[in-house]
Amino acid sequence: MEELLRQPPPLDPPLMNAAGSLGFAPNLRIPSLWSEFGAFVTNPVSMQPRKPASGKRWQAFSGGVLLHSGYPNPGFWKVLEQFGPRWAQAPLPVIVHLLASQPEELQRCVLELETAENILAIEIGFPDAIGKQEAVQVISAALGELPLIARLPLTRSIELAPALIEAGVVAVSLAPPRGALPMGDDVISGRLYGPALYPLALQVVGELNQAGVTVIGAGGIYHRQQVEGMHRAGAWAVQVDLALWRGDWLDLEEG
Repeated sequence: MEELLRQPPPLDPPLMNAAGSLGFAPNLRIPSLWSEFGAFVTNPVSMQPRKPASGKRWQAFSGGVLLHSGYPNPGFWKVLEQFGPRWAQAPLPVIVHLLASQPEELQRCVLELETAENILAIEIGFPDAIGKQEAVQVISAALGELPLIARLPLTRSIELAPALIEAGVVAVSLAPPRGALPMGDDVISGRLYGPALYPLALQVVGELNQAGVTVIGAGGIYHRQQVEGMHRAGAWAVQVDLALWRGDWLDLEEG
């Protein structure tokens, strides 16, 4: 059983949205998108409700967008009540993205998701400042019947991934790095999305692959040929974020 949990879940095709890009459940009005993806990843979900970040929450720059959302969501139990039936009826398997929390809280969420229908895996999102030992404790608490994916900050994934693979995750996905931009007399900080991130993300995917880590590539993907580049670098699967959030993915030309 333990060995089975360490294997990535079946994913065909090996392409999906990134957490935060398409809501909490698939929109059935865009069936062409779901035929292209092998799984749907939910928006980040926390145990307790979270409100949107206050003040200026996004700023464009030449290479993409800086976004500070605060991960708004109604809390785990409300999300499960509202979207659990939609997950069960979704046209593709669902990966629920849980924000890392106290181990006992996370364990309660995982046990509940094990009884839900059509759940392929759980992706756990870690904050940038997470310590290695703390991250391992979170994973240890979340181990159960569903495969675990650790979503790690892009700039810390090489540091943290080996320990979390050893702790039981089946794959590592890449969260956008943090940055800051001036806005008038202020400086706003948040996560960075956009094509400018692709070279860095591709380098990280290659290094993780060489280290023997099963990696889900993400970061700056705006063209289907970039998806192919991620696979050539060793990505087991690929996540798309900004192109979906902006609604551009379906309009992109092949090649």
